[in-house]
Amino acid sequence: RRFDAGELTHVAGLDLTIDEPEAADWVVEFDPVRPVESLADELCIQLNALGRVFPSLSSSLSFAFESLEHEKVFTLGTAANKEHLLSPKDIPVIKSDRGGEVTYHGPGQLVIYFLLDIKKHDLGPKTLVKNIQLFIQDILLEYDISSHLIQDAPGVYVDNKKIASIGLRITNKGKTYHGISLNIDMDLEPFSRINPCGYEGLEVTQIKNFKKNITRKAVEELAIEKLKHIF
Repeated sequence: RRFDAGELTHVAGLDLTIDEPEAADWVVEFDPVRPVESLADELCIQLNALGRVFPSLSSSLSFAFESLEHEKVFTLGTAANKEHLLSPKDIPVIKSDRGGEVTYHGPGQLVIYFLLDIKKHDLGPKTLVKNIQLFIQDILLEYDISSHLIQDAPGVYVDNKKIASIGLRITNKGKTYHGISLNIDMDLEPFSRINPCGYEGLEVTQIKNFKKNITRKAVEELAIEKLKHIF
């Protein structure tokens, strides 16, 4: 997709004013059928390029995000054991360099990639994960959904059923990519073809089970608004 300079500040999650109109065309090519990790890698590359195109902004690029929705796909994190991939059948399986085990992405799920400089934000990995979990819980509270965490099992749960997953990668320079997936209004059947996040028998749930008229778009808009006040 092609964005002009004004759109870019919103898409990348940046609260910035761009004064270089001669560089108004800035291209981000996203193909929803490409492997999940390549999308994150692409956005990292494009944001680095943005700093070169607009040098005056390079010091401000300490946080950006991209929200999207994937076609059906199973992804294997760096700690994944293929024994947890029970019966993928017709759904593609993609290796990813994010942390964690196997998970599922599909229509009706909100995926948010975080591109964050944790050094500039004075965050450690544990604090970052905690803040992201609180961010998800805050979204759920807007729909009167009470959630909880489980020690040593990153993500967010409702009645011990997983509603959101977290899978990040942090580079040696303190840059993060990959992010979260929040189940909203989707077909949960593919989760039965895996041991979600490596836990046999782990059940999953979604916002629609508690709010029948929910839409993915509404949750995405709420999430974007809340992110403006977090990092």
